[in-house]
Amino acid sequence: MRYIEELKEGAAVKDIYLCKQKNYITTKSGKEYCNVILQDRTGVIEGKVWDPNSFGISEFDAHDYIYINGDVSSFQGKLQVNIKMLRVAEPGEYDIKEYYPITKKDIDEMYAEVVEIINKVKNEYLSKLLKSIFVEDADFVELFKQSSAAKSVHHGFIGGLLEHTLSVAKLCDYLCVLHPVLKKDLLITAALCHDIGKTKELSLFPENDYTDEGNLLGHIVMGTEMVSDKIREIPGFPTGLAGELKHCILAHHGKLEFGSPKTPALIEAVALNYADDTDAKLQMFTEIVSKADTYDWLGYNRLMDGNVRMTKGE
Repeated sequence: MRYIEELKEGAAVKDIYLCKQKNYITTKSGKEYCNVILQDRTGVIEGKVWDPNSFGISEFDAHDYIYINGDVSSFQGKLQVNIKMLRVAEPGEYDIKEYYPITKKDIDEMYAEVVEIINKVKNEYLSKLLKSIFVEDADFVELFKQSSAAKSVHHGFIGGLLEHTLSVAKLCDYLCVLHPVLKKDLLITAALCHDIGKTKELSLFPENDYTDEGNLLGHIVMGTEMVSDKIREIPGFPTGLAGELKHCILAHHGKLEFGSPKTPALIEAVALNYADDTDAKLQMFTEIVSKADTYDWLGYNRLMDGNVRMTKGE
């Protein structure tokens, strides 16, 4: 199989990909064409069926595995596949494991690390809260292991939410060593809970897209609601502690214009904001340069708001 990350301009393509999305678009001249998003475990690429009614194009739907015959071109600096022939692939022609991006790390090992971190939380109320979410709620745990952390920006793969959450918790743990003023149990709990709303905001693969509730509320609000629901089940949970924890979650994007309903008012909220942003930005950069085959400057990148390149040398 030729993976999407290997495709270059001018290459011929004769292979099977997952059709993630399918839309019909009308040009300014009134001609209709079909735009598809092709996916495998290495990424996605747009495909254009310029003549959907031609003899070589069979009927197909989104989420079908499709065999395509075409060539790769570049438009406005972005690769796309011009599809000349297309058919739905037959069962046995493909292995579904090749079509979903997945973490390179072991999911069960990462989850075990999360449980280990939870077992070190000393505050009885925060400990009960974390165990009720990440240990005792089997349905949530399964979603948490399989969910991505984003549609495309960072950790947009199976296991991405787990990987990102664990990284943020580890960063917060290190910050507590450097800055003892931080309330460790509160910060670690906030780190583990900060993105749990993404299990409801985004659907699982193959869609990995925003749910209705995700579009209406967003993961910050939904995650805070999830934490609130669990807190109500724990007798005697301190009101002040509950408010501080929920504030950290509500403020973890740092600024109102970045989607946070509140800006950080607690030192733990500040620490969580920077830990979250650090892991997200480094993962974004990792994904950008991993697709590059040159040490030259890669040009302006919207996500990094600047020109970027790979590091040279050892």
